[in-house]
Amino acid sequence: MITLYPDSERNKADLGWLKTGRSFSFGDYQDENNMAFGPLRVFNDDVIAPGRGFGAHPHSDMEIVSIVLSGQLRHEDSMGNEAITTFGGVQRMSAGSGVIHTEHNPSQEEEVNLLQIWFMPAERGKQPSYTTSQFDPEQLKGRLLPVVTPVGSSTAADIGQDLTIYMSRLQAGESVRFHQDAGRRTFLFVIEGELSLQEEYKLGTRDSARIIQVTDLDLTAKDEVLFMLIDLP
Repeated sequence: MITLYPDSERNKADLGWLKTGRSFSFGDYQDENNMAFGPLRVFNDDVIAPGRGFGAHPHSDMEIVSIVLSGQLRHEDSMGNEAITTFGGVQRMSAGSGVIHTEHNPSQEEEVNLLQIWFMPAERGKQPSYTTSQFDPEQLKGRLLPVVTPVGSSTAADIGQDLTIYMSRLQAGESVRFHQDAGRRTFLFVIEGELSLQEEYKLGTRDSARIIQVTDLDLTAKDEVLFMLIDLP
């Protein structure tokens, strides 16, 4: 089953310093019928104004991935980690038994756009941890590139859940096929451009799809497209 979620149906909020599009219930947006998709609990598309950000706040028992699409994101946490990430960089924080962190836009001129993605962990109460990883944006072309995996790699962050986040950039008319194992879920999000799914469904910029019980996905760019695919239990 394939269910499309157009950008127009995302919950939108504008706090002045923060503009966000929420795919699932979060903060003051609550919909008991839209709480999660498997372990995927939060998928926020945030734009943070120059010099602004989230102050110190706690988390526990959540796998948090931040993927910067443009601009810069600065992270600091109670474990002593500090990092600034740009496009191609991925931040992964396992909140585990508890951690406090901040996220800011260090630029005084440029907005930062990031996808902040939360997953429920496979195991609760673990020691908190944080890593950054870096992929080459050129490697997104014409393929599904893993950028987060359960075991990590030199170019992909590790995560405490049985899932993989792929990113891809296709030129107009270019296709990729994704084979999904039976019983798993697939979440698809178009960052920019237009994508055809199974030659039947059309997804434009910021549209998404939640897919179950479909094991082979054919993805074709209608025009140049940048998108994310998440393989979930």
